[in-house]
Amino acid sequence: MVQAAKPLADMRSRFSDVRGRIDACARQCNRAPEEITLIAVTKTHPVDTLRAAVSIGAKDLGENRVQEAEPKILELGKDAVRWHLIGHLQANKARRAVKLFHVIHSIDSTELARRLDRLCAEEGRPELPILIQVDLEDEATKSGVSKSDLADLVKDVRACDHLRLTGLMTLPPLFEDAQAVRPYFKRLRELRDALQSEGCFDHDRGELSMGMTHDFEIAIEEGATMVRIGTALFGEREAND
Repeated sequence: MVQAAKPLADMRSRFSDVRGRIDACARQCNRAPEEITLIAVTKTHPVDTLRAAVSIGAKDLGENRVQEAEPKILELGKDAVRWHLIGHLQANKARRAVKLFHVIHSIDSTELARRLDRLCAEEGRPELPILIQVDLEDEATKSGVSKSDLADLVKDVRACDHLRLTGLMTLPPLFEDAQAVRPYFKRLRELRDALQSEGCFDHDRGELSMGMTHDFEIAIEEGATMVRIGTALFGEREAND
């Protein structure tokens, strides 16, 4: 269900509030606010809402589905912002993803990585930044590579000619008490740190894409460098979404 466009004044207030919370949390952790990328999650929202978000300073937009994102990207312009694919990528949508997105957060298998690498070559794309999605709880309903298979997938991604491993992403279980998610964020940071110590991100720090509306401050405290926020920026989705 596509939502109605959001009032600009309300959106401006929401963006200001979220950015203020990110900045305050970062400083409390002795981190620079600039270290943290705010990805505005725009799934189900019309292009008018995205255009308004860009007008008030949004630089990174996140979409879950290639087929929903494509008309928005084509209308708003690929270079208007940095487009992030944050949802599961189906193999038959991989070519379109290579053409449309600047960053893909949801690599979870060697097969998908190799397919993307081949498509980059075919489409003349020299480099595609990607993050590996890690399933920290072995949840059958969620995508992501298990911790035990992460090292092998990292090795396979790094062997690809056109993929650049930039970090890790996770979608932890949803808890009523947001503090309950802290161990998952800590675990992802520890995995990132271990890979970083082995030079797996070349000279980069290794991004940590974690934290959403209900827990992004906890994620920042645990080292998040990318937070994916929708509801706090655009309001609750309408019923039957």
